[in-house]
Amino acid sequence: MSNRVFKLPDIGEGVVEGEVVQWHVAVGDSVSEDDELVDVMTDKATVTIPSPHDGTITVLHGGVGDMVAVGAALVEFDEGGGASSETAEESEPGLEEEAEPEPEPKPEATPPPAVQPESVAPPPSPEISTPAPLPAASAPAATPGDSGGKALASPAVRRRAREAGVDLTSVRGSGPAGRIRHADLDAFIAAGGMVQGAAPIAYTTRRNDVEEIKVVGLRRKIAEAMTISKRHIPHFSFFEEIDVTELEELRQLLNATKSPEQTKLTYLPFIMMALAKIMPNHPECNGHYDEANEIMRRYGAVNLGIATQTDRGLFVPVVKHTEAMDVWQAAAEMQRVSGAARDGTASIDDLTGSTFTITSLGRDGGLGATPIINHPEVAILGVHKAREMPVVRNGEVLVRRMMNVSSSFDHRIVDGANGAALVRSLKRMLEHPALIFM
Repeated sequence: MSNRVFKLPDIGEGVVEGEVVQWHVAVGDSVSEDDELVDVMTDKATVTIPSPHDGTITVLHGGVGDMVAVGAALVEFDEGGGASSETAEESEPGLEEEAEPEPEPKPEATPPPAVQPESVAPPPSPEISTPAPLPAASAPAATPGDSGGKALASPAVRRRAREAGVDLTSVRGSGPAGRIRHADLDAFIAAGGMVQGAAPIAYTTRRNDVEEIKVVGLRRKIAEAMTISKRHIPHFSFFEEIDVTELEELRQLLNATKSPEQTKLTYLPFIMMALAKIMPNHPECNGHYDEANEIMRRYGAVNLGIATQTDRGLFVPVVKHTEAMDVWQAAAEMQRVSGAARDGTASIDDLTGSTFTITSLGRDGGLGATPIINHPEVAILGVHKAREMPVVRNGEVLVRRMMNVSSSFDHRIVDGANGAALVRSLKRMLEHPALIFM
């Protein structure tokens, strides 16, 4: 048995440590060179560390949320190929039967890590220093995709099955020799495949279970940013109701006559254009406050952050220089940066440099909210769902399309009257949308 220690490599200029946000392997897993081992988050990005060689995982150093220094032990491998009884279940059953020669140990190398924009939500912490426990000795009868009663599957598929509680011996594999692939596991779960220990929920039974989820990675970064904003910025909020009936007519007309390559217009591109139009008259709202140096920076560029919910948490991609765009360009760029944030391809440049933020709660409805300012900015606008409502105009009750907006301002920099003036200017633009283009 040959044991080898793999240390956390240098993952970027000036980076001295990283936070473990997700393990892709568990103790007992057999891995090949370049297989994904772990996601490590630094102040700049999330890095996926690959395996430098083949072997079986014997020890993982650090749980999810732990900080690991560059050069410190990260993973220990057994390169001898002799799996113990504790790890036999995690070995690849078909490999022993094929009797392929054991590969020569390769010299330790540190391949360059692959950088991701942000991390995905972490699973529960793996076992750190002891082998994974054996599954129960008894198992269901083997399916045609099994080999000797044990399912053929890669370590990544086995890990997903463990997390989902799926018994792989119940899954039919479509790969060579019945090997189970990710698509097979997805199809099994989608078809309502029973998981180990699954039972109907008894609603008359009291539940006292408590799930503890460690706040790490992106969620920790979001928590830190929100804490800074609320702790250091004295917020005041202002609410307004806007009649967008004429804007809706214009939006539908433009969408009906747009060219195939143009992006379909929502309300947000018009709001972006209106903000770019009025910001020169409200410069105190378009900037950053450097409280350490007591400096307010007012920007000529209107760089609008677009709060975007993703399956990995909240991102704020930025549409830069909105003041130099038309409504179609604003819509296309907003779609590009928000799409990149959702699929994890956004660059650092896409996620930095905003001077004012918009958060849209339109689909979720609601009458109002108190949005938290995106530090170090000094203002934020929340947009709510547009809906038809009865409105009194000149003594008559009319049905109009109304939209509520919520705004928050840094009261150290923006006085109440100035914040209200910005929202009233926006209201005038949106209620008479021709003004946006004049």
